[in-house]
Amino acid sequence: MNKTSKNQNSGRKTIVVNRKAHHEYTLEAHYEAGIVLEGWEVKSLRANKVQIAESYVLLKKGEAWLIGCHISPLLSASTHIRAEPTRTRKLLLHHKELKSLIGLIERKGYTLIPLSLYWSKGRAKLDIGLAKGKKQHDKRATEKERDWQREKQRLFKIKK
Repeated sequence: MNKTSKNQNSGRKTIVVNRKAHHEYTLEAHYEAGIVLEGWEVKSLRANKVQIAESYVLLKKGEAWLIGCHISPLLSASTHIRAEPTRTRKLLLHHKELKSLIGLIERKGYTLIPLSLYWSKGRAKLDIGLAKGKKQHDKRATEKERDWQREKQRLFKIKK
């Protein structure tokens, strides 16, 4: 384990994880993106009032946007701001990453899905997965493999 991997995980506190993503998609690559938030949204994130299961990432005009993420406003949120729970939020990625993602999505039929939302050094970050949808038989094969691995562990445990 090198220094950079220790530093990356040390300040990381998970807010929410999209568990359905690993079942529905085959993940090819991961990207870390910053997210543009308003003040009331940050307070809601700190209270874990967020859902990313039904959201996705859209690339439009050379920018990345998070669509369908639901951040519930707190009751103590400011009264002079009208909170919009499912507004479209801009994602912050490096220019090179955006260019490569645009090429992969347009040509090869991939999609971008949010995998987890977490705090890193006091800033909200979104882990994005470059994914391809699984067919029904792929899902069954994955489930069968997982069951076999679990059974194998039980057998080794009994033998020892």
